Amino acid sequence: MPQVFAGAERLRLPLAAIAGAIVTTVALAPAAHATDGYFLNGSGAKAKGAGGVEIAMPQDSLAIAVNPAAATELGHRMDVGFEIFVPDRGARIAGNGAGLDGNYSGNGANPFLLPEGGYVRPLNESVSVGIAINGNGGMNTHYKTNPFAAFGGTGSAGVNLSQIQVSPTVAVKVAKGQSFGVSPVLVIQGFEMTGAQPFAAYSQDPANFTNRGTDWSAGIGVRLGYLGSFGDKVKLGAFYQSKIKPGRFDKYAGLFAQGGSFDVPAAWGAGLSVRPLPALTLGADYKRIEYSNVQAVGNSIATLFQGVPFGGDGGPGFGWRDVDVWKVGGVYRASEALTLRAGYGHSDNPVPRGETMLNVFAPGVVRGHYTLGATVKFADNAEVTGYVMRAPRQTVRGAGSIPAAFGGGEADVYLAETAVGMSFGLTL
Repeated sequence: MPQVFAGAERLRLPLAAIAGAIVTTVALAPAAHATDGYFLNGSGAKAKGAGGVEIAMPQDSLAIAVNPAAATELGHRMDVGFEIFVPDRGARIAGNGAGLDGNYSGNGANPFLLPEGGYVRPLNESVSVGIAINGNGGMNTHYKTNPFAAFGGTGSAGVNLSQIQVSPTVAVKVAKGQSFGVSPVLVIQGFEMTGAQPFAAYSQDPANFTNRGTDWSAGIGVRLGYLGSFGDKVKLGAFYQSKIKPGRFDKYAGLFAQGGSFDVPAAWGAGLSVRPLPALTLGADYKRIEYSNVQAVGNSIATLFQGVPFGGDGGPGFGWRDVDVWKVGGVYRASEALTLRAGYGHSDNPVPRGETMLNVFAPGVVRGHYTLGATVKFADNAEVTGYVMRAPRQTVRGAGSIPAAFGGGEADVYLAETAVGMSFGLTL
């Protein structure tokens, strides 16, 4: 065994040092798209290789970023990984009387490096603690050719949203095979918009609408989780994450409703895993994300024509609907040293056909993703995991999407995604 792993059982890294290193790495990473609206499709390389399934199928320490009760099932371990993410996004505008017609690529920024990490440790037979630091989600478009130049948009156009979550966790095994967990969730988010000058005229605060650089805010919520084992072949899990209200984006107080408010929507879900064969585990997750309850995301542009400006209470947003997300995945232990994974995830499209004009900036419309993954154990306490993900192109074709006041016509938006990732796991 390599010397670096020979003393792993004696390794006791301070939790604060681990958290600090991972937070610094994640905070420096740029944003990208995600597959469940703007949420990530999973946390941890092992779950991502199995379609994102993990509510009742925890495999590494990042599982606590979805279900905190999983900490009691993971032993003492640390995982650090990264993803190289390549979205393909853009728009087509046709039939517009103001000169917007054209095909526009939003791929001016690619690829993206997305790191994540986690740590869990049992304190005794009943209580485990941990921390996970990862991206909750994000959205990025960069149009070198501004789709709204005919309206007076100057320079490149696009948005860059990143949400980082830090989840210290405590989980308690209340009976044999029955655990509950809780995580106070700190969200740090950054946002920037460029090239949207024409819309600032419809804002209550046009000076704080676009091209103001990156603004940051933070807030705290809570995530609750349950994980139960029924015999040695069946697990059930559930989680709830509260709506989180970070501070306002003051630099974009004229863009987002309620003077720059951009909350993180509530989410909840349940999962099942079964082990029909000793070497095979199958899992399925369901998740609901309540985008419509966040004004900046869920309000329709129609409110603008009801007399409410951008930035006002009840003002225009991106018109996103709530989404249901389904995931299935399998894990097959081919040998003591090799584990294989595959999965599929399906999400509702959050963008209605009548809301595509503003979603030229935020086309989070992919609906399905396919994944493959594998873990190779190369020492008694060390392993490396890799995965690939492909989300085929999804197009939402506008229907009554560009109001007559903006020249009419239709905006079609599209998104496809490819990702490869790797993580290193250490049993301590």
